[in-house]
Amino acid sequence: MSESYERERQNNARLDELSAKVSALRGVTIDIYDHARNHELIDNSSETFSSMGTQLKGSATRLGRMAASGNKVAILKLSGIIIGLFLVIYYLWKFLFGF
Repeated sequence: MSESYERERQNNARLDELSAKVSALRGVTIDIYDHARNHELIDNSSETFSSMGTQLKGSATRLGRMAASGNKVAILKLSGIIIGLFLVIYYLWKFLFGF
């Protein structure tokens, strides 16, 4: 009876070790998945900002050409956009940093 009790204790100890290893492996797998998902999100954000920058540059170029042609409406639009951007940045700065 003592021998069977000892084997049962050894089996339980090995089962606990195996359970700990499986838990550790599961944790590593979840960490890898989270890291890959975060990396994909960063790549998508980078592509979005790059695309937005290209579109903004194109729009600024077109507005600059219109303003250079002497069109007063284009000059007013350009001035309005610059003032609007300044105000948005100012209020965001004030909201985020409380200055």
